[in-house]
Amino acid sequence: MSPMEIIEQATVEGVTLSFSPAGKLTAIGEQTAVDKWLPTIRDNKPSILYEIHREYRRTQVLAKLEAEPSTRYAVNVADASTDPVIATVGIRDVATFEMAIPRHSYDGMVLLLLIEEYYEEKYATT
Repeated sequence: MSPMEIIEQATVEGVTLSFSPAGKLTAIGEQTAVDKWLPTIRDNKPSILYEIHREYRRTQVLAKLEAEPSTRYAVNVADASTDPVIATVGIRDVATFEMAIPRHSYDGMVLLLLIEEYYEEKYATT
């Protein structure tokens, strides 16, 4: 079972998985359901945490696009000092995706210019 399938199936069975600001994984729900899922959660904890963080980052760029209706795209880089740098990109009415950019190659301005160039080439109307 993939991390996303674990999260979805646990949710269907009444178990909500989330992370704390300290990075701890929490499972909330009826105790019997939580107890049933705990072994699977423990065995897959790193990949589940990664998936929850990924969805959180995606939600952030979608919220930025929602808050600014005239904005064509949004970029979120939580920490540019990590290696790789994870950049989450949302392009209005097109897609959301993540890029893992080696730290030595990361330049936020170049990333924005590339997104703008791509957007103009593919989606701009004249």
